[in-house]
Amino acid sequence: MWDAEKYPLIIAGPCSAESEGQMLRTARQLVQIPEVKVFRAGIWKPRTRPGEFEGFGETALPWLEKVKKETGLKTTVEVAKPQHVELALKYGVDMLWLGARTVVSPFVVQEIAESLKGVSVPVMVKNPVIPDLKLWLGAIERIHAAGIQQILAIHRGFHYFEKSPYRNAPMWEIAFELKRVLPQIPIITDPSHIAGKRELLQEIAQKSFDLEMDGLMIETHENPSQALSDARQQLTPEALKQMLQQLVLRKRTGTPEFEYKLEALRTEIDKLDGELIQILAKRMELTDEIGEYKRDNNITILQMKRWAGIIRDRLSIGTHLGLDEDFLTELLKLIHKEAIFRQTEILNRNKEKEK
Repeated sequence: MWDAEKYPLIIAGPCSAESEGQMLRTARQLVQIPEVKVFRAGIWKPRTRPGEFEGFGETALPWLEKVKKETGLKTTVEVAKPQHVELALKYGVDMLWLGARTVVSPFVVQEIAESLKGVSVPVMVKNPVIPDLKLWLGAIERIHAAGIQQILAIHRGFHYFEKSPYRNAPMWEIAFELKRVLPQIPIITDPSHIAGKRELLQEIAQKSFDLEMDGLMIETHENPSQALSDARQQLTPEALKQMLQQLVLRKRTGTPEFEYKLEALRTEIDKLDGELIQILAKRMELTDEIGEYKRDNNITILQMKRWAGIIRDRLSIGTHLGLDEDFLTELLKLIHKEAIFRQTEILNRNKEKEK
């Protein structure tokens, strides 16, 4: 579809198609930005509550058709049911995407997949609103099983209950895991929905490229303050142009000398990882021994005073060595969770023997 090594895919356009004039005026400005290859617009808008602007539906598709004819930009819209697919293709839409709310429902994704059989059109699949890699993978697999060969993933962040500067937490690790499992699938980032406000777009877009994502989908409006949806996260075309000019595209591979040094450092990490795994295995052996000793002496598994002391002591040591406190806390929680599980299993096995 395109070579991400040479240039990333840039998709831009308004959150919602609001009028024919708005679409054409925005597209005329976007086509002046060489990096922009695809024009996006929300035709059907899945809103959280009834009464909010839900898009103009089929009425807006001829507007998109005019954008394509006048500017030569490819076009893309979100589809949430088979009727949307049928109408989008009828009006010559070049690419389709499945939204975050759609991807959480395997039933709906399967219905859309069925409607795509026999069709040759690129399909983009956004991550689900919740941080569930299997749902994201499942949606991609269903679309692929329908015969679609050109599939892209869109990383748009995840709904997160803890306080965050972002509208949707990036959770880059989930996108990394998708790239590991499906290395052939390009992943583009949607900074607009991750950020929720335009002030953070540059930061997220740059990090996306630094992390080897393959492109961006950015909501762009001729007059964001007047937008009917998501006004705070949209840029003007001029602001988009400036942002793209400021982004630094780094090479994905270096000189032979660089690669040699990198490989040497990675070899050292591999060695340390092996030692770390051996240490964890030894720690779990001691955990099992403690579990058996508690069982034999009829002592409860969870010792809160001991656990509090571990957290306090390990955090003190780790932070002194320059490790992040949140990282250490999560690591210790995982180790403790596994230790409790193993000791519980030891206790349960003893109960089974007694029966």
